[in-house]
Amino acid sequence: MNKVSFLFVLLILFACNENNKKQSNSQSNERENGKESNAYAIDTAKVASESRVLIDSLVDIRSINPDIQVDLKYATADNFMKMRLYERLRSAYLQKDVAERLSKCQELLSNLKSGYRLLVYDAVRPVSVQQKMWDALDSIPPSERGKFVSNPQNRSLHNMGAAVDLTIIDERGIPLDMGAGYDDIRKIAYPTLEQEFLAKGELTEKHISNRELLRKVMKSQDFRPLETEWWHFNACSRPQGKAKYKVLMEEP
Repeated sequence: MNKVSFLFVLLILFACNENNKKQSNSQSNERENGKESNAYAIDTAKVASESRVLIDSLVDIRSINPDIQVDLKYATADNFMKMRLYERLRSAYLQKDVAERLSKCQELLSNLKSGYRLLVYDAVRPVSVQQKMWDALDSIPPSERGKFVSNPQNRSLHNMGAAVDLTIIDERGIPLDMGAGYDDIRKIAYPTLEQEFLAKGELTEKHISNRELLRKVMKSQDFRPLETEWWHFNACSRPQGKAKYKVLMEEP
């Protein structure tokens, strides 16, 4: 074999070797990507499975006390985002012990005001929906935004089925006038500023007495009002909730 032929053979062998390396690397990358995709699919499936298990551990509050009424606002477009956020949730779910306490609140309300009933606007709320709500208020600085929607990274008691948004309806089924609507982010909705708005003439004594009735009923079972929302009540503190309950990440 002459020198020219020998060099030609070497070039062919080198080219084949490089091609084999590229194919090997490509197959390896495909395998790695496949592993990542499968891992993500497993995680997604795990979250969905855990959500189904968790919702089964909660209770529909009307199964505990049918006198309590429900108008799940985020299952409709009648909310501050003007769109349906719950695709599958149609009932208000809470932890069983929380629902039982709420039932006792209804019993007290019935004793105080015959024909009056609690009307629930929201109960358990998936983290996935909490994120959409948080993002929708991105024009508000996070420090202020947290007064209306808890940062989903921190988890909220709503995510655990340990918080409830509600009002009172009279014997005709009409919600009591609270001087500010549900999900109103204006300061007139702050329980802590009621006297200030009363002095300005923007709230009336009737508005405040209606709010006080709701607080009286809810506090009777140790529900804690929120300083910035007349409609929101927590069943416990966030640390207590995290220690006791699991979080619903997405709709089952």
